[in-house]
Amino acid sequence: MKKRLPSTSGSGLEKPLKPDLKKRRLFLQSGLAAGASLIGVSTEASTVPGKLVPGWSRHLGAGVASSGYGIPSRFEADVQRRTLDWLHARREASISFTPLQSQQGIITPTGLMFERHHGGIADIDPERHYLLIHGLVKQPLKLTLTELMRFPSVSHIHFLECAANGVLNYPAAQYNSLQFTHGMLSCCEWTGVPLRLILNEVGIRKKAKWILAEGADAAALTRSIPIDKALDDALIVYAQNGEMLRPEQGYPMRLLLPGWEGVTNIKWLRRLELGDQPWDTREETATYTDLLPTGKARQFTFVMETKSVITSPCPENPLPGKGRVAINGLAWSGYGRIKRVDVSVDGGRNWQTARLHGPVQNKSLTRFSMEWDWNGQTALLQSRAIDETGYVQPTLSELRKIRGSRSLYHNNAIQTWRLNSNGEIENVQLA
Repeated sequence: MKKRLPSTSGSGLEKPLKPDLKKRRLFLQSGLAAGASLIGVSTEASTVPGKLVPGWSRHLGAGVASSGYGIPSRFEADVQRRTLDWLHARREASISFTPLQSQQGIITPTGLMFERHHGGIADIDPERHYLLIHGLVKQPLKLTLTELMRFPSVSHIHFLECAANGVLNYPAAQYNSLQFTHGMLSCCEWTGVPLRLILNEVGIRKKAKWILAEGADAAALTRSIPIDKALDDALIVYAQNGEMLRPEQGYPMRLLLPGWEGVTNIKWLRRLELGDQPWDTREETATYTDLLPTGKARQFTFVMETKSVITSPCPENPLPGKGRVAINGLAWSGYGRIKRVDVSVDGGRNWQTARLHGPVQNKSLTRFSMEWDWNGQTALLQSRAIDETGYVQPTLSELRKIRGSRSLYHNNAIQTWRLNSNGEIENVQLA
């Protein structure tokens, strides 16, 4: 005899929905009904087995991929890194931008991570490549990739951001695109060896205060790194997102300095020289310095300061119509973990605290969201991040008071999107 389940009618088990939950359910139900009507199917017929069978369910799909390396769905073909050819004279010294408007979660797929090259992508045979550690050390050392991988390894999730990220918004908004205003930013899982383990192996002499890191690319890109950072959280990385580094990301090994400007994270790493002072190389004198209103330039501004941006809605993700929407975005800080993100829909006059989505990790991207009822009127959308040190993301006017209008790097100002009544989004700047 089949056991009957007790009815919940009138039992007190059917508790009335809270007003906000009831509203959300009605919104979702109306959305489902509207979606069904758009494709010409009644909601009643769509719930009956066999009444609606799409074409892809009527025949066998493709077999196991023969390519040996998976690729995204053909319906996601538009999700790509993009370039602006006018930025640099040659592609060998140019930039590609990550499509942040399409990123789901905090991990950037390796094939979508932004690129910044100074002398093209080095094509290196790992069997012939080695890392030399010398200078003010007790015992110089040469490490092949195989030897490096014998050291104890760690895996950490960290963002990587070019110091010039946001340059197309400074001193004025130049592009109506999240990808081009903030896309020199990615976040990956990095696997490698803590640099301090290797330095312990060679022995650091007392006079050593700086390290010169040099790449094996045609530009032989070099940067001076304080030894304190090397002994803290610096890594020599050989893998990214579960696979070996790709050539455009520094294969077979690169330096990773969590939270620091991208150019210091030397790719195709071949040499670490310890010295008693910085080397004042081209990329830390002629470029990657911040010109101040006084005419002086800030040098060695390593940390990528606290920042956030709304990724939906954005110019690439307009709103289809008024009603309940989710405002989503990303926040990050080179100083540590994100503590709070506030969201404003009126250009910063009023703020509401957004919800942070875990995991909230050190020097990593953090997702945030806030539900909002849009009435169809023009709005000014902003996000403001605060990290665990208490640093608050500045407004554009606050940043300009300090930097002036000639500084190109480290633009971490609050981003403003203007939501127009038709649902489209514009990149604007408030005085």
